[in-house]
Amino acid sequence: MLSRLVNFLKACWWPSLDRYAHKGSDASGWQDGLLWYKDNGQHFNGEFSMAVVQANNLLEDQSQIESGSLSTLESGPYGTFVGIYDGHGGPETSRYINDHLFQHLKRFTTEQQSMSVDVIKKAYQATEDGFFSLVTKQWPMNPQIAAVGSCCLVGVVCNGTLYIANVGDSRAVLGRLVKATGEVLAIQLSSEHNVAIESVRQEMHSLHPDDSHIVVLKHNVWRVKGLIQISRSIGDVYLKKAEFNREPLYQKFRLRQPFRMPILSSEPSVSMHELQPHDQFLIFASDGLWEQLSNQVAVDIVQNHPRNGSARRLVKVALQEAAKKREMRYSDLKKIDRGVRRHFHDDITVIVVFLDSNLVSRASSAKGPSLSLRGGGIKLPAKTKAPC
Repeated sequence: MLSRLVNFLKACWWPSLDRYAHKGSDASGWQDGLLWYKDNGQHFNGEFSMAVVQANNLLEDQSQIESGSLSTLESGPYGTFVGIYDGHGGPETSRYINDHLFQHLKRFTTEQQSMSVDVIKKAYQATEDGFFSLVTKQWPMNPQIAAVGSCCLVGVVCNGTLYIANVGDSRAVLGRLVKATGEVLAIQLSSEHNVAIESVRQEMHSLHPDDSHIVVLKHNVWRVKGLIQISRSIGDVYLKKAEFNREPLYQKFRLRQPFRMPILSSEPSVSMHELQPHDQFLIFASDGLWEQLSNQVAVDIVQNHPRNGSARRLVKVALQEAAKKREMRYSDLKKIDRGVRRHFHDDITVIVVFLDSNLVSRASSAKGPSLSLRGGGIKLPAKTKAPC
């Protein structure tokens, strides 16, 4: 009797995956159940592949690839921009970044008439400031938005140079050919800000020497103030501005002791890399992928298969690993709907960017294909009740 009731409730409240099958177009990507993908496309410096699988009730991962002019000027500079925004506490911050970060970057590139580390840092800060203004405005009606935040990983290829910027624990990995052996080695390019890493814990202790509980081991997981695993983010205003760490914010987010300086930072780690002819491809992904696959395994999968569908292939292997950990079949995992799926794996976003050395080395003033694409998810009709 109970099983019949559960099945009835599922039918009433949980949209069938079949409803989402194979919607879309080749230009905007395809939807297959909880998986969205764009198997192949062309960017300024080569080809790309993109895929997103949803686990959360509402997709918290957001992503984009932009190619063409990186400023508001016809003269450029031209190149490719990649963004992976892994939200937590809700989708509001990652959506905000998706709508604003690249526009800020274009504005600052226009002002300086070039791409630089400074341009990227200014774009991050403008995005952080903009979201803080949104939280301030919405606080009276929606105070819980103060506890929503996002990781933010960005890659920019411009004039033969790769810029990598990051807050949080998404990751960018380069596949580099070793000519002597024919191997393609995985080289991690991004710095991560997760207190599971000892050096990040040490950084937090040095920044907050008077707080012995700045990092706490809770349920065998290191967390900042016992609340969050990352030390840098966009948003999470409740851990940056003391005036938002109070009622009516939920008690679980409120600290017992007031704080005088921000606990989390929005300052990105930014690095520059001169791309070489033996640099084959880049994998940008949220931590949902890296929880299941090592850097080298991911690079091997891309290297040993056709380019077409590379991102979708990585997502599939990650899901197979997630299923194996729970001693279940991959085919059964795929039947689990969003919300419940989060108990088995996180949202996963992957963008694989292939580097054509002839295109990478051309001048940033040369025009190439224009592209603007965002990673997809389940689009719910207005007023649809999402499953719990």
